[in-house]
Amino acid sequence: MKKFFNNRLTDIKESYNELVNKVSWPTKSELANSTIVVMVASIIASLVIWVIDLCINEVMHLVYGVAA
Repeated sequence: MKKFFNNRLTDIKESYNELVNKVSWPTKSELANSTIVVMVASIIASLVIWVIDLCINEVMHLVYGVAA
């Protein structure tokens, strides 16, 4: 049981060391730029899905002649 806890403690120490010394964290400006890119991509994707939905809706109206 002691070996189990020693292994977990070693894992935690190694994880902390990696987070502090090896991970490259983004700067505030990099993070802001990434956020803007994700927001623009999300808006574009939602607009594309909306247009596809409108087209499918129109095709369904033509095929079945039912009002939405």
